[in-house]
Amino acid sequence: MIILFNKPFDVLCQFTDEQGRKTLADFIKQRDVYAAGRLDRDSEGLLILTDDGKLQHIITDPKNKMPKTYWVQVEGEITNQAISHLKNGIELKDGITKPAKAKIIPQPEKIWPREPPIRKRKNIPTSWIELSITEGRNRQVRRMTAAIGFPTLRLIRYAIGEWTIDNIANGDYAVITK
Repeated sequence: MIILFNKPFDVLCQFTDEQGRKTLADFIKQRDVYAAGRLDRDSEGLLILTDDGKLQHIITDPKNKMPKTYWVQVEGEITNQAISHLKNGIELKDGITKPAKAKIIPQPEKIWPREPPIRKRKNIPTSWIELSITEGRNRQVRRMTAAIGFPTLRLIRYAIGEWTIDNIANGDYAVITK
């Protein structure tokens, strides 16, 4: 079984939490499924859960280079030069990232309002980019955009490989049987 979950902001990618925060258990009632990878509490979008250990390994093992595609709202008007840097790899404290696929996009039509909304500044515009990476370093997308001078304001994972959040409302999920 494969579950495609459109994770809301401020939800932990685990089923229990001693501090009473929202978890996967607040949304997913299936038993014996486990997240294939993770998505930070302050990120939104596609999380895949499965009961198939082999599939979980295929999705999460960096050797398989399964692309993960994100819609990223950044602070400022992103430049073509900044996009070129993302495409070539970014120097981070833990080494240079692999080249990414990156492009400037309009605000995605399919997105939902975030609660709470992102911070807005009157005199600072925002931009959207689509970024596909094959690595999975800790907070990698946020660190990449910060390194090129465009801090991430909102991060939505749109796709993992061929799976997407298309037609899955935020907080909902779809079950795929093999």
